[in-house]
Amino acid sequence: MIGLPYSLVIEATEEPDFFGFYSPDFEGFSGIGHSVEDCLYKAKWGMKEHINLLIEQKLPIPIKNSDPKIIIQNEKKLAVA
Repeated sequence: MIGLPYSLVIEATEEPDFFGFYSPDFEGFSGIGHSVEDCLYKAKWGMKEHINLLIEQKLPIPIKNSDPKIIIQNEKKLAVA
């Protein structure tokens, strides 16, 4: 079981111990980790904390994804205009 209420995208960078992550289902949720496993751990607990903050502030909570996915991919470079 994935154990996450929302999908997660983990992006590898050119640095071997630096990964970024975010949830396409949970606006505003993102973070960084030193490995894929670190990102998964931080995402699991970070999502719980983020939800608790939304509850405290009486803000809407996104509907849980019934089929969350974890995608691991290379970092997408932003185009410079």
